[in-house]
Amino acid sequence: MTDAKTSADAAAARESLARARREIEEIDRQLIALLARRVGRSKEIGTLKRIAGMPTLDPAREAEVIRRAASVARDEKVRDIFWQIIGLSRTAQTEGE
Repeated sequence: MTDAKTSADAAAARESLARARREIEEIDRQLIALLARRVGRSKEIGTLKRIAGMPTLDPAREAEVIRRAASVARDEKVRDIFWQIIGLSRTAQTEGE
């Protein structure tokens, strides 16, 4: 392979890498916005649970959310992430207590 070909390949790879990183940054922004929406809804749910006299912690509901996420994603790591998201939501729900 010539030096010009190698140089062109490297330049193309760097441009593809930059494009992929920009896409990841946009996905990250979207994930952050979605998590903020989820936390906002969780706060609302916490308020509604208190008004309804219901406990904040609902292990059956949490397990249902995890099962649904795991069945869609089919990935153990995603399930672990959803446990973290549920913890974030639980904290948001209890902030008003």
